[in-house]
Amino acid sequence: MTQTQEASSPPAARWAQATLRLSSRYAESVSEALMEAGALSVSIEDAQADSEDEQPLFGEPGMVPEQTSWSDNRVLALFNSQAEGESMLADLPPEWLKDALIDWEDVAEQDWVRLTQAQFDPIPITPRLWIVPSWHAPVNDAGVVNIRLDPGLAFGTGSHPTTQLCLRWLSQADLAGKAVLDYGCGSGILAIAAMKLGAQSATGVDIDPQAVESAASNAAENEVDITWGLPGHSAANGQFPVLVANILSNPLKVLAPGLCSHVAPGGWLVLSGVLERQAGEVAAVYAQWIQLSVWQSLDGWVCLAGQRNTDTAE
Repeated sequence: MTQTQEASSPPAARWAQATLRLSSRYAESVSEALMEAGALSVSIEDAQADSEDEQPLFGEPGMVPEQTSWSDNRVLALFNSQAEGESMLADLPPEWLKDALIDWEDVAEQDWVRLTQAQFDPIPITPRLWIVPSWHAPVNDAGVVNIRLDPGLAFGTGSHPTTQLCLRWLSQADLAGKAVLDYGCGSGILAIAAMKLGAQSATGVDIDPQAVESAASNAAENEVDITWGLPGHSAANGQFPVLVANILSNPLKVLAPGLCSHVAPGGWLVLSGVLERQAGEVAAVYAQWIQLSVWQSLDGWVCLAGQRNTDTAE
């Protein structure tokens, strides 16, 4: 027997969104001008996000300090109607939009909270380790470690391949009795995972105070005690049996001497945020202190890992 249902009508369009591809020269000016003109919302994204051309920003080591936007930007602006948006864009200086690519789409009125939550299901990192948003029940299987983590402002929700690679490494490591340093902690997911996987202690540092605040909140949600701070925090000044850093290749190269100095003799250094084609270059920078090799790869990204010699000089 065939069961039929009447198709529900799609929600009616209520707003119009413009997506503009702009160079770094005018992206911020366009964004600020549209907000002042009365746009409902405006945001700027890296048009190359999640590709090998993705760029780090906001003071990461190795970046030009004056750089405050990406070379290829995606500006998303929401208006009450396309006509309203086109009128606001027409009032901007013509040279700002001379080379812009503009796409329009209707945006329906929806339950945005539920829609956003539907995009984030529990993520199985390994059979032993799962990342579970707060609106899902934890995985109730013997031996499974659940990390409660919701999407937020800080990087590291478990969905990106670089985060998954670091989590996989931590999941297979013997962390019992060990102290772990999560350098560039973002959401704090790696330090939290280390504690829930048996580490004796964990410390997380990040250059972004908002990330540090987010990490502390996530640790409290997971009922683990972790020390958080900015680089130079006294708790991060020692040496650690395990150091994980999920950043990007350029900052990792700049940070090489400092990161290696924080790895205890016989300790492990675990790096991600490195594309497969960059692995050899990054490993070569670290070679004078620690020999790194590709531990695993995923979707074009790699995790580099290596153990510091017990007789390595400071």
